[in-house]
Amino acid sequence: MNRIYIAGIDEIPQHSTLEDNDELKVTIICPPGYNGVVNFGIDILRPGVSLDLAGLYICTRGERQRFNIAVRHLCPGASSRQLFKGVLDRGGNAVFDGLIHVAHGAGQTKAFQENHSLLLDETSSSETHPQLEIYADDVECSHGATIGSLSEEERFYMCSRGIPSEEARHMQILSFLSPVLSRIPEDERLSLMRRFRIL
Repeated sequence: MNRIYIAGIDEIPQHSTLEDNDELKVTIICPPGYNGVVNFGIDILRPGVSLDLAGLYICTRGERQRFNIAVRHLCPGASSRQLFKGVLDRGGNAVFDGLIHVAHGAGQTKAFQENHSLLLDETSSSETHPQLEIYADDVECSHGATIGSLSEEERFYMCSRGIPSEEARHMQILSFLSPVLSRIPEDERLSLMRRFRIL
């Protein structure tokens, strides 16, 4: 099952359970112009199911966005993956609070979390707070986070091959976001990018 939510337009479930589907794929988009908090929590209740959760945020012009994400493994033998990517510009600020909870008895859990932010200027900021709460043995769990800027060396190389500087910058940002953007069907993706002037 594949679900796509756009913050500020769609009602994003604050709490849900995963037990009836073999695989749930969720993508959350926070477009430019959104100021607010995304609360998303899910309890995994059946062995063998998997959650593939991703998010994209573009925060600019002093906007404030916050993610509160909680994935709770309450049974053994299930898996989850989280990938959140954001671009911040012109005083935008984003905060990511992400939790993986593995309950007692939930052995053989596989759970991974990543949050990566790209700052386009010095007035923007990003905070990331990945958390692991593990109360079981025999698990594979990890989290990772990065906050960085565009590579000037990479852009110089692209420009030296005849690509205009602004186009090279656009390509760098698109490449950074592509792991999440590619989850959206092409027609919807192009419509979304035009509607919200993403890139």
